[in-house]
Amino acid sequence: MRVDEYRKLDATGLSELIKKRLTSKEEVLEAHFSMIDIHNTKLNAITRERRELAKKEAQLVEDNAPFAGVPILFKDISQAIKGEVLSSGSALLQSKAEANSAFVQSVLDQGFIATGQTNTPEFGLKNITEPKAFGPTKNPINPAYSPGGSSGGAAAAVASGIVPIAGASDGGGSIRIPASFTGVFGLKPTRGRMPVGPAVGRQWQGAAIDFVLTRSVRDSAAMLDHLQTYQPSAAFHTPKYEGVYTDLAEKKLPTLRIGFTTKSPVDTVVSQDAKDATFKLIKWLEAEGHEVTEATPPIDGIDLMRHYYAMNSGEMNAVVMSLEQAFGRTLGKEDLEMESWLLHTAGKELSAASYSNSLAAWDRASYDMTRYHHTYDLLITPATANHAPKIGELTPSQADYEEWAQRLMHAEDKQAIIYDMFLPSLTYTPFTQLANLTGQPAASYPIYETTEGLPIGVQAIASKGREDLLLQLAYKLEESGLFGDSVG
Repeated sequence: MRVDEYRKLDATGLSELIKKRLTSKEEVLEAHFSMIDIHNTKLNAITRERRELAKKEAQLVEDNAPFAGVPILFKDISQAIKGEVLSSGSALLQSKAEANSAFVQSVLDQGFIATGQTNTPEFGLKNITEPKAFGPTKNPINPAYSPGGSSGGAAAAVASGIVPIAGASDGGGSIRIPASFTGVFGLKPTRGRMPVGPAVGRQWQGAAIDFVLTRSVRDSAAMLDHLQTYQPSAAFHTPKYEGVYTDLAEKKLPTLRIGFTTKSPVDTVVSQDAKDATFKLIKWLEAEGHEVTEATPPIDGIDLMRHYYAMNSGEMNAVVMSLEQAFGRTLGKEDLEMESWLLHTAGKELSAASYSNSLAAWDRASYDMTRYHHTYDLLITPATANHAPKIGELTPSQADYEEWAQRLMHAEDKQAIIYDMFLPSLTYTPFTQLANLTGQPAASYPIYETTEGLPIGVQAIASKGREDLLLQLAYKLEESGLFGDSVG
C-alpha cells in the first residue's frame, strides 16, 4: 500500500480493504510507519513508538474484528497500554502500566493495533501541547502554530494522515479544541458513555471522558457503536443508544430547533473569523429549513469557570499528594510546570465545602441546560474563539512563573489568581467547558478556514444522550462538502 493511498482512507475504509484481502495488515502498518517517518520529526505528535510490538500484535488480531489491523495511537494520559510508560506529559512519571486501561482494552478488542502514544501537556491541564518533558507539538496545517490541547498530539497525527483515528480525551474541550485548530472532526460523548478505570469510577469528577479524534464522521459513529457501555463500577451511567450510529448516515435529519450564540460566556473577545464560521453553519441550517434563533443559555460563564478551576486545583493537589506518597518525598516547584504547581498550591487551601459547592454549581448548570434544550435541540457556538495560537504564545516564561507564584502566595482569594493565570488561554477557548461540567455531548465541525488557511471549528451541543443528533448533522455537513478534509 502506497502512503498516498493510505492517507486517503479512514479507519473504516482501511478495515474494509483488509477484510477483502485487497491489502494486508502488514502493508497497512508499513504505510503508517512511513507516514510517521515523513511527518513526526517535524510535528512531534508521537512521544513513544512501539513498532516491533505492533507488528507482533497484528499477527494475533482476529481477522473478523471490526477494525482488524488498523493502526491507532493512544494519548499519553489516562489511556494506559500494558507495559508502556504513561507519563501524562510529565518527566516525573516513568513507571510502566501493569494493565491496559478499560478504554484502551475496549478499543483493542475491535482489532486496532496500538503503535504508539501521542504528546499531551503536563497532566492534560492546558489547551496547547507544549510540555517541557517532550517539547511542543506543531500543527500540520502550519507548523508555526499549535494544534491545541490537551489532545494536541492526537489531532496532529490525524490531521497529518499519520493515522485516520487516534485516542483522545476531553476534560474541558481537549477533543474539540484541537479538532477546531487542525480541521478534523471531534466528538465528546455524554458523561458515562465510555469505559473508565479499572478501579477508577470517574475522571475529573465526571468532567473528563475518553474517546477519539477522526477525519470521517463514520469512524466516530462506529467507535460509539462499539465502545458505548454500561459499566457497573463507574460513577456515572448513560442509557445505551438502542439504534446504530453508523446507520444515521442514511436517515433524514429531522427539522431542528437551533439556538446559537457567538458571545463569549466569559466576556472575552471572539474573533470575526470565529463568528463568520458560526454564521456559515447558521446560514446552511436556515437554508435547510431548520428553525434558528439567537439564544444564549442562562449560565453565568465566569462563575462556572471559577468552579471549573476549583476542580482543577483540587484534582492537581490530589495528584501531587499521591506522587509524594509514591516517591517518598515532598515535591517542589522545580518538579512541575508552572500551571501544575500553582493549581496544586491553590488546591491545598481549597476547603471541602468550597469543592462541594463547586460541584453543586455544575449540577445547577446541568439543570439550566436541560431547560434550555426543552426549547432548542442544539446549541451552536464557535468551537474556539479564534484560530490556533502560535507555538510558544501561551507558554509562560520563568519570570511569569515567579510573578504568579508571588501573587498566589499573598492572595487571600487564590482561585481568583488561578482564573487570571489561565485567562490568556481561556480567551482562545471559552466555549467548550460548559459541556464538560454538564456532561452533555458536543462536537466540533471542521467547516471554516481563515484567509491564512487556518481552521476554526463550529461547536454543537446536544442534550445528554443525543449524540445521534450531533452525528446526523455531521453526516449531512460532510455530505454537503462543507467539511474541509472528508474521507471515506
